[in-house]
Amino acid sequence: MEFIEINPKIMIGKPVIKGTRITVEQIISMLAQGISIDEILEEYKGLTKPEVLACLQYAEKILEKTTTLDLDKIAS
Repeated sequence: MEFIEINPKIMIGKPVIKGTRITVEQIISMLAQGISIDEILEEYKGLTKPEVLACLQYAEKILEKTTTLDLDKIAS
């Protein structure tokens, strides 16, 4: 992806926004807490909207490739 990189020497290999130590996980967590993209951009002055949106796209791609399990059936 254009804005996301994975490097074992940066943030122990977690996906980050290129050129930063800001993880995709951090951005997704902030969005999940109801923090707006504009607020994220204010908090991280060097980020751009396309970089934040790339975090969402990355998460979407991961979920597309994930097998879902019915945890209720597994537990019983």
